[in-house]
Amino acid sequence: MSGRARMVIYGRNPVKEALRGRRAVHRVWASAAAVREPWLAQVGPDAADDREIEALCASAEHQGVCAEVDPYPYVDARGLLKTPDALVICLDEVQDPHNLGAVCRVAECAGAAGLVIPERRSAEVSAAACKASAGAVEHLAVGRVRNMADYLEWAKQEEAWVYGASSDGATPYERPDYRGRVLLVLGSEGRGLRPRVAATCDELVALPLRGRIDSLNVSTAAAALMYGILQLRARALDKSP
Repeated sequence: MSGRARMVIYGRNPVKEALRGRRAVHRVWASAAAVREPWLAQVGPDAADDREIEALCASAEHQGVCAEVDPYPYVDARGLLKTPDALVICLDEVQDPHNLGAVCRVAECAGAAGLVIPERRSAEVSAAACKASAGAVEHLAVGRVRNMADYLEWAKQEEAWVYGASSDGATPYERPDYRGRVLLVLGSEGRGLRPRVAATCDELVALPLRGRIDSLNVSTAAAALMYGILQLRARALDKSP
């Protein structure tokens, strides 16, 4: 361990997935109502009432269960491009842990190779992000980098294509060929992609916006783009000889 403090995660899905995941779970607390669930009864949690659990995890959204776990095990972001068809999601200074968690949930469900965040000015994989991800962070590889633009430049040298999501992007999202190693970059909730990060992308892509609002929430955009890429890749395979 790196010396970082253990964290207390909360919510039934986050705790359940932590028990199946990569990091050690040291202690579990559960209310009388929650302990009736078969998966939790097998753990042998410590009994606690709702107020005690809220005090332990500092959240009222605990659903009657919380657990003390090791710090989140970030991975080396460079290792996410090992496979020839890796899809890696990069978040450029997304600071809301709920948005980070929601994107992690989609990325894990979509089979992404992993997710990359900056070390500074970004949400971390905190207890709140774990809850928002419904435990997906316990299975998704998440890496941190010192400089996002530098990481994207390195990925391009590794024969990856980098696509940045932009509400006013010049290219409709369905036009690029997403085969091979692909990095999909999404920007912060307010400013979008920073200029240097946007300039590093091979292409900026946009989802169609046909209503009166000019942008989507970052997690909603991530979901639409990831599943759009999966569908376009499947079509490309169907057309191949």
